[in-house]
Amino acid sequence: MKTEDFKLMKAKNKVEKLKRFYNHLIVYLLINTVITAVKVMNNMNNGETFNEAFFDLSTLMTWMVWGIVLAIHAFSVFGLPLIVGDDWEERKIEKYMKDELQND
Repeated sequence: MKTEDFKLMKAKNKVEKLKRFYNHLIVYLLINTVITAVKVMNNMNNGETFNEAFFDLSTLMTWMVWGIVLAIHAFSVFGLPLIVGDDWEERKIEKYMKDELQND
């Protein structure tokens, strides 16, 4: 495989990872906003004030639990390359290709 082809494939892979993360972020914001609005309205209909309904633990847990998953996703997209290096994927691919050639 040519170096330019490999760089193009690597760039496309990074863009795809970014795209998946941004889609995940948008879905997180939209779904959690709807869930929060429904929970707050239900709690207010049950006699709670807006602050009591909004800062209810069950309302905030949805944001927190999914937020942890989103943070892990963000780390895998943005943080991990900083730790293992940008060429980590390239090194691993070369290693696996070398291993495969030796096993043939």
